[in-house]
Amino acid sequence: MDFFIQNAYAQGAQSQGGGTSFIIMMVLMFAAFYFLLIRPQQKKQKQHQELVSGLQVGDEVLTAGGILGVITGVSEHYAVIRIGDNTEIKVQKQSVSMVVPKGTYDEA
Repeated sequence: MDFFIQNAYAQGAQSQGGGTSFIIMMVLMFAAFYFLLIRPQQKKQKQHQELVSGLQVGDEVLTAGGILGVITGVSEHYAVIRIGDNTEIKVQKQSVSMVVPKGTYDEA
């Protein structure tokens, strides 16, 4: 019987050291998630915000819905985009996904 009791004490002593290694592993996992997932997403969001704040009349843009046009008016939250002859639409500035090179609208 004494043999089993000694084993129980030995196992209890080992489990105390596992707490610090668990904390270290959790910190390493959080650091990996931060550098692989969170930080790149924040960088991409910042770039998109800079793009949206820099929109000007005359820029040729592509919206998130795939609409290609030329900006004819810009307000605080909206942009007016000419998509054809006598056809303009008003979209949220956040829906603009990219500014395309000049002349792209005329080629399409």
